[in-house]
Amino acid sequence: MDLRDLLKIKYPIIQGGMANIADHRLASAVSNAGGLGLIGCGGWDTDRVRDEIRKTKALTDKPFGVNIMLMSPYAEELSDLVIEEGVKIVTTGAGSPGVYMKKWKEAGIIVIPVVPSVAFAVRLERSGADALIVEGTEAGGHIGEITTFVLVPQVSDAVNIPVIAAGGIADHRGLDAAFILGAKGVQIGTVLLASEECPIHQNYKEKVVKAKDTETVVTGRQTGAPVRVLKNRMAKEYLDLTKFGDAKLEDLEKLTLGSLRKAVFDGDLDNGSFMAGQSAGLVKAIRPVKEILEDIFENSLVAKGVI
Repeated sequence: MDLRDLLKIKYPIIQGGMANIADHRLASAVSNAGGLGLIGCGGWDTDRVRDEIRKTKALTDKPFGVNIMLMSPYAEELSDLVIEEGVKIVTTGAGSPGVYMKKWKEAGIIVIPVVPSVAFAVRLERSGADALIVEGTEAGGHIGEITTFVLVPQVSDAVNIPVIAAGGIADHRGLDAAFILGAKGVQIGTVLLASEECPIHQNYKEKVVKAKDTETVVTGRQTGAPVRVLKNRMAKEYLDLTKFGDAKLEDLEKLTLGSLRKAVFDGDLDNGSFMAGQSAGLVKAIRPVKEILEDIFENSLVAKGVI
């Protein structure tokens, strides 16, 4: 099935559900540009998410979705809220949406979970997922350990529903590669951080644009919650603390407390957690969302019908 037909979008491109970043402004801009915009709920409560949904509806008449982080204390309430607000597409992360699948399907919601492995992908297809976001370790934020390049074809071989490749994709070459590997679409995040409509601090955008190929590191492996971020003083201190494996959890939590907000809202270059993927090295300028999506798709071999 063509992802564009399933989601009723112009381009086979969806926006990552980035917590504290993907609000109504970014979601509506992506949807208006021809992709699928997503509201990233993260740790937001139902009142905040309801407000974001309604603001998005006021800004676009195109399809958009809501990303629910299943580890959120509000996940169960949000699972009902998306039905109440008539949301047509839900993506999920940080767990299995199986417990919510029946009521979502009965409400006509298209469900697209993020998966980090073949086994999880097969399981979620059986539980009723309509498509899968297959995310490799190249991605920004919370990650698995398998690369996009090897994970996408293995999942594509194992399931019969559309696969959406995520992690390391920032231009038309990434889109083409994803389709050759068996994907029907791509999810992008890092490149959208450097968009005019992205509601993050200017320092964050410029840090992404200035990033080189070796600019990201992974923190949190020792705690079982690996996170890919851009290098800065906070990331270095974190890695130094965990170098010998005897760091205290409370010290790590103290160091990272509120660090994403410090990056997103304050642009704190020393103490913020600047989540971004390895594709940051491909991002060269801050551009409108429309230009980013057009560049990724219209210059691709997929658009030319070669792939």
